[in-house]
Amino acid sequence: MTLSIPLASEEALTPPARRLLEAARELLERGEGIVTTAPASERRTEPVPAGRASSRPPAAPTVPALHILAASRSVLRDGEPLPLTRLEFDLLLHLVAHPRRVFTRLQLLNAVWGYEHAGVRTVDVHVRRLRGKVGVDVPLVTTVYGVGYRLADDARVTVDRTG
Repeated sequence: MTLSIPLASEEALTPPARRLLEAARELLERGEGIVTTAPASERRTEPVPAGRASSRPPAAPTVPALHILAASRSVLRDGEPLPLTRLEFDLLLHLVAHPRRVFTRLQLLNAVWGYEHAGVRTVDVHVRRLRGKVGVDVPLVTTVYGVGYRLADDARVTVDRTG
C-alpha cells in the first residue's frame, strides 16, 4: 500500500497536521506501506499497481536506543554511557514512566523538581539539554505546543529496575 500526501512544503505544516503525518508514517513503517512527501512538480501521476514495489526500497532508519539503569542512575545510548545530571535523569525517568501522557511545565516542576516556585522555563532548559545530550537522531521528548511535553511515541527506551 502506498499513501501519497500532496504537500507544497512539509515545513509549512501546522503542529496537528505534522503529528498526523508522523502518526501515518509510524503506522506504515511497520511494514504496511510507504509514506513519501514530494513537491507538486515531483508527484507521480500514475499509481503503482498493487503487488509491485516502487523503484526505490524504503529506507529503514536505525534509531539509537536508550537503556536506563534505574538502580545505578545511569543511561546508555547504544551501549555507551550518557552523562546526565540528576534532574535530566529524573526528567527522563518520569517521562518514560508515563508514556503517551502530556505534562505541563508546572506538573513537571512539581513531579521532578519537587516544587513549583522555580520558573516554568526551567523545564524548557532541561528538556533542551536532555535532547542535546541524547542527540538529534534520537526521538525522545515531544513538545505539545501550548501544553507541555511528553515522551515521543517512537522513542526506543528500556528501563532496567533491577540490581
